[in-house]
Amino acid sequence: MFQFTEDCRTGIEEIDAEHQHLFTLLNRAYDLATQDTPGDRYGQLKEIIGELDDYAEQHFKHEEAYMEKIRDPELILQRSQHAFFREKILAFDFANIDETEDQQRVLAELVAFLARWLYRHILGSDILIGKLPPLEEWMIRENPCEFTEDYLVGIELIDREHRELFRIVERADQLVKSFDASSSYDKIMAILQELKAYTKEHFQDEEEYMESIRYEGLDAQRRAHEAFIDKLENVNLNEIEENPEEYLQKLLEFLLGWLINHILYTDKKIPKV
Repeated sequence: MFQFTEDCRTGIEEIDAEHQHLFTLLNRAYDLATQDTPGDRYGQLKEIIGELDDYAEQHFKHEEAYMEKIRDPELILQRSQHAFFREKILAFDFANIDETEDQQRVLAELVAFLARWLYRHILGSDILIGKLPPLEEWMIRENPCEFTEDYLVGIELIDREHRELFRIVERADQLVKSFDASSSYDKIMAILQELKAYTKEHFQDEEEYMESIRYEGLDAQRRAHEAFIDKLENVNLNEIEENPEEYLQKLLEFLLGWLINHILYTDKKIPKV
């Protein structure tokens, strides 16, 4: 069974309640997929897929309306992620499930997709809802990439690596703000590769530290780390080529916003020994 844990909560009552229901639908699919004596599950599978599509549409409308109301800077990104989810569910709806073998295959794929998408979307995007300043305020900060004392967690290794992550993001941010298509693109892509490599190294160090002190929040941290790495791994190269300056600016805003939120609301809970 898949649990809607405390680290999945956004603090927004309606959104959290709707996320919990999506987990209920995920667990219904899981129960159906793991039945000891599976028979013909055509009707049950169609019913779950239909409910997922209808409920996701309702939830996404509520979530996007809330984000629009508070002028959340991640609204555009959220809309694209929601559209991807709807398209994927539609593909499941059109899958051939006449035979029991096909039903089992589609159920397994559906459960794997839902579990991966829900955890990564909630932990990588939804927990930022309402946490970031409206876009206008974000953009007028003198240096949003500055690592200030507010971000110190009091663990030397983690603080040192956080500083380095901010430095890498700031270098990319400076290139984007002075973007020159003839010279900046390759440099930014190189910095993003550096950021990905260093982030993986940092997360490994951080997780090893938490494991060494037997920190109870380690599993939640791992899921959040996986969501962030997944974002870096899935940079849309086609969108970069179409409008590199705009896409990279939005990507950097997301990366920086995620880091700030993760440090302030998650890493600061790591005990110091």
